[in-house]
Amino acid sequence: MHWLETHWYRLSPLHLVLWPLSLVFGALAALRRMLYCSGLLNSIKLAVPVVMVGNINVGGTGKTPCVIWLVSWLASRGLKPGIISRGYGGTTRHPQEVTRDTDPALVGDEAVLLARRCACPVWTGSSRIAAARALLAANPACDVIISDDGLQHYALKRDVELVVLDGERGCGNGMLLPAGPLRESLSRLECVDALIINGGAVFPPDMLPSGVPAFDMRLDGETFYALRPPHQEVGPAYFRELAVCAMAGIGNPQKFFNRLHDLGISFTARPFPDHHAYAAGDCAFEGKTAVIMTEKDAVKCERLAGDSNSWWALRVDAALDEALGELILKKIAR
Repeated sequence: MHWLETHWYRLSPLHLVLWPLSLVFGALAALRRMLYCSGLLNSIKLAVPVVMVGNINVGGTGKTPCVIWLVSWLASRGLKPGIISRGYGGTTRHPQEVTRDTDPALVGDEAVLLARRCACPVWTGSSRIAAARALLAANPACDVIISDDGLQHYALKRDVELVVLDGERGCGNGMLLPAGPLRESLSRLECVDALIINGGAVFPPDMLPSGVPAFDMRLDGETFYALRPPHQEVGPAYFRELAVCAMAGIGNPQKFFNRLHDLGISFTARPFPDHHAYAAGDCAFEGKTAVIMTEKDAVKCERLAGDSNSWWALRVDAALDEALGELILKKIAR
């Protein structure tokens, strides 16, 4: 975890030092949104509805599992969704189609994971508008775009705004960057169509707007698959007599480690920053150690696994109320 991020989720005098900068950041963020909302800055409307799945704070909140669930649910209702992403952590700037075999160094780890888990087209690019247009040109049957992140990308008009919140860490100290983790003030939540709370609920009653529907999201999964072919699958019991190292390069590594504890697995934890670019030295383990990681880490570590059959990823799926899907259908039907 970035050194500054540790201060966002605990009492720290650094908050007061950075508070004046937060005021400037907040004023600029509010001005930018006002310019788009007033039409002084142009927003592009696509030919199909856009569902924006984002957050107001820095760091992972569980958007990717939510997008996977949403794509599956919409497809089960006869729609043909497509996914766009900025491809955070990747080097490609121009619109690019992502497949299960695309190099994550080019398009980002989340985009490759989405391409593997979702039976729909996935495109990335530094411009979400350009990526969406390229996706629609290549897939004319697509009738709804899901944007993985991009809540603050106001250049793209959206029909539905969903905000995913980490129910364990909440919004930290509630302050804007750089004194806190927030990209926008908490009042921004009053304008979205639904809130999705990932995990436990630590939010005080007055922190979340009462007029916005909120849905609990649970991440389930207890199946591990090997990174190397033939991609054997095992359950938690497989690891209970082994020496295990658990790696996590996500926004909140502790959430992953807590899940492993819940599954009865003993391990040595090795956390890394979100979207960490793994090198061989990060994955050097002594003896016959079983290595467990998240799916997002797995797409980057496959090339480092060599012939080892002791590297595993935990597959997780989001569990959400179907009422969320029904709400989205009503919104995009308009």
